[in-house]
Amino acid sequence: MINRRAFLNSGLACGLAATTLPLLGRAARASGSDMRLFWFGSPGRAERTLAVAKLFEAANPGTTVLGEVGGNDYWSKLTTMLAGGNAPDIFQLEPGRFADYAGRGAMLPLDDYLGKTIRTDRLLPGALELGTVKGKVAGMPLSNNAFALLYDSVAFQQAGLTPPGRDTTWDDFARLCTDMTKAIGKKGVWAVGNAARYSYALEAFLLQRGKKLYREDGQIGFDAKDATDWYGYWESLAKNGGCVPADVQAQDKIQIDSNPMSRGNAVMAIAFSNMLVGYQALQKNPVGITTLPVAEKGGASGLFYRAGLHFGIAKNSPDPERAARFLDFFVNDLAAGQILGVERGVPINLDVRAAIAPSLDETQKRSFDYVEAIADVVGPFPAQVPVGASELEDRVYRTVADRMAFGQITPTEAGEELVSQANAILKG
Repeated sequence: MINRRAFLNSGLACGLAATTLPLLGRAARASGSDMRLFWFGSPGRAERTLAVAKLFEAANPGTTVLGEVGGNDYWSKLTTMLAGGNAPDIFQLEPGRFADYAGRGAMLPLDDYLGKTIRTDRLLPGALELGTVKGKVAGMPLSNNAFALLYDSVAFQQAGLTPPGRDTTWDDFARLCTDMTKAIGKKGVWAVGNAARYSYALEAFLLQRGKKLYREDGQIGFDAKDATDWYGYWESLAKNGGCVPADVQAQDKIQIDSNPMSRGNAVMAIAFSNMLVGYQALQKNPVGITTLPVAEKGGASGLFYRAGLHFGIAKNSPDPERAARFLDFFVNDLAAGQILGVERGVPINLDVRAAIAPSLDETQKRSFDYVEAIADVVGPFPAQVPVGASELEDRVYRTVADRMAFGQITPTEAGEELVSQANAILKG
């Protein structure tokens, strides 16, 4: 039995298949038959990705996939490799950074391979728009998912409280969190993590108010008042004991295993629908899934279908045709789809989606059903993130929120600082 937490923390996830899928660190000795693959995520994702890579090797004799799963250093490591001209052939990106990397010319446009090497006839209508930047398909969306609220079902049963649902407002949620923390009555355990630092949670909050995280012109779509309201909500929740304190939240590295819920410090998490699989792997109790709180009952949900993740081909890949074949295999092959399930999100290939549905386990089915169930409340996909969004993720969103949580600045100062820094970075 593999200890999943130790497996991820070791940074040696690919050791499971070291005989056929050498670590990326050996890539300097790679021959022309090798293809390098780099991604981030849970141990379960690593197992699934490696298994699909083995299938691809079997279908492409002579090809060896050199794979590595990244941890908390994924983005800095990827940036370093790209800057040094040593990028993996294929690397994983998430929607909040995807268009930023594409805008900097890091990926090879896929347009010449679409409908040829990469089959597109059975893809979800509009799916390729999720990978389109400046009129070019810069990366392959692997799935779709949506924002979600995850919760420990047993904790709510024991507390005698009703879990949040589609009509739960942010005010309702604040009261529920305070009541839940009191009902738990355990030192070091709160209702939820402090989501002030999550740009995706802020995005849903803004969409519910008729605003945007980013406008089509590449600038932020909100003002200091919006940001102050967001920070003020979480500061108030923290003061009332509804969410974890600053020192606990600061340990979250925006990975499933470092989230307060996974560490046993909370019973809820604001995350993405596909992450249910990873969170459940670290929880002994069944994890429920529902929508995020809303500004008002019957109002905008703040939800939209987004690419679960993307794969991009490095601009200087020595064999982009083979890399494109891998993307086709990953997205369109039925056997690959059975292995991948919904851990990265619901497949964008309609045949794969239909094929895997009957074989999903209970957790995967909850994730799958959630994406289907919100079809009547999702809004249009927002504008792609601008160049500079990755810098905002790394240097601004979490830093400003943490400074406020530690009492170094007020919510008003935090709101003003977020807008000021965002404007400065996006103008750069």
